[in-house]
Amino acid sequence: MSLLSRRSKSTNKAARRKRPLLRPDLELLEDRRLLAPFFVTNNTDGGPGSLRQAILDTNNNPGADSIDFNISVGAISEIAVPTAGSRPLRIVTGPDGNLWFTEEVASKVGRITPAGIITEFSTLTAGSGAEGIAAGPDGNLWFTELHAGKIGRITPAGNITEFLIPTANSGPADITVGPDGNLWFTEQSGDKIGQITTAGTITEFSTPASSEPRGITTGPDGNLWFTESTAGKIGRITTAGTVTEFAVPTASGRLSDITAGPDGNLWFAELDAGNIDRITTAGIVTKFAIPTAGSFPEGITTGPDGNLWFTESFGNKIGQITTAGTITEFSTPTVNSAPLGITTGPDGNLWFTEGDPANKIGRLNLSTALTISFEVALFRRVWAQRGGASSFLRIWAK
Repeated sequence: MSLLSRRSKSTNKAARRKRPLLRPDLELLEDRRLLAPFFVTNNTDGGPGSLRQAILDTNNNPGADSIDFNISVGAISEIAVPTAGSRPLRIVTGPDGNLWFTEEVASKVGRITPAGIITEFSTLTAGSGAEGIAAGPDGNLWFTELHAGKIGRITPAGNITEFLIPTANSGPADITVGPDGNLWFTEQSGDKIGQITTAGTITEFSTPASSEPRGITTGPDGNLWFTESTAGKIGRITTAGTVTEFAVPTASGRLSDITAGPDGNLWFAELDAGNIDRITTAGIVTKFAIPTAGSFPEGITTGPDGNLWFTESFGNKIGQITTAGTITEFSTPTVNSAPLGITTGPDGNLWFTEGDPANKIGRLNLSTALTISFEVALFRRVWAQRGGASSFLRIWAK
């Protein structure tokens, strides 16, 4: 063997001796488990569709879970009223940060927290037919008793006092706070407008015969404005009791609720005609037809978004109308929900009643903002993603 050949073999052996050894290693990859999804569809602090409820559900569910957020404007959630067949009717935000509503058939006043917890209080008179309700200037709630012919007062603690209306069988319907610091109400069967002080003193003012006043609100002009259900007119009454009427052109049916709009006008619902109407303080009426035929609009209120919101009792929808007259509708989850009263809640959302046969309180989201307190220890890892018009947050629970 030549010297060159021996050197080549020696060099190859040295190279093999210096080559590093490969050692197998294990790497922990991302967990690919299938997570059980739980969804948050509203921004309340508790109840169905809330983050708090989703946390409770994940903690009660074995295995890995995810909580997904999809809070959209117009999303509706519903809470059942404990008393079956109670027919919740009108609703208002109370001074205690809760919402208060009347139950006509059950003759009760209900209180619901923004988290969806309901407490009911029976009126002192059986079969009273609690109907209209308003937050008084004295820190109490005031309501009408349609069948008993009384005005009721309930404290936030649930203590009730009743005041008998002088006119028998007056049929008190709606009630509101007046610009004079008193409560004003309609007497649908008595054809009168009533005033009651926070001490319980009642004064009555007659309206034209067969006017059947129904809805009432304080106007931007310092007067009270009311609907005349079957007369097809809008009434205005001063705090001194002077009544003026304004005919609704081509009125083809009963008039229902009325509210002061953000534009300095009054807005009201034409029940049978399916219109939302606007009337100026000078008495000029403009009509806006609701897209859904036979919708039967009932309640109306001004929302925090600067629009008017109304219920469609036969259309099973919640409607929004801008001050320019553009209407958008949102269907309720429950078929035949019969939404009736509506108001803005302390959480910035719309709250409404659902009568027969639904017997529920509904909430329509106007805000996607979420405020809730929770223990960080409940969670192992948080991953958030924002995109498009909606925000999505996924929380991996322990």
